[in-house]
Amino acid sequence: MVTFCSINELEAANDALKDLKKDNESLYQKLLEVVYLTRALNFKFHYMGALIMDEDADQYTPNSVHESVLRLYKKELRSLKRSSDFPALKQIFSKFKHTGYTNISCLILGLNPIKLVGASYSK
Repeated sequence: MVTFCSINELEAANDALKDLKKDNESLYQKLLEVVYLTRALNFKFHYMGALIMDEDADQYTPNSVHESVLRLYKKELRSLKRSSDFPALKQIFSKFKHTGYTNISCLILGLNPIKLVGASYSK
């Protein structure tokens, strides 16, 4: 999936994530942990985003990963989704879907929005 992002789109997404962190710190911390886990397992951020948004994630499912690892990963995601404030997070992912789940994840990891301007590609 190719996404093209302007600095304005990225800054708006970053501001929404900062507001989420300020208003729902425990939810944001769980989200950050899931993003770190996604990166540590070398899973695609689009896989994580599709699971968060209840989209079909089959085409993004990691290959050659033991089923127990996938179960553990999905368990962590379910924990995030059971949070009472989860709808606020889902709203951000929905509003900025065109920005791309990879770019959203990079913003969560603290990347400067200016470094993400332009085209990005995620399989």
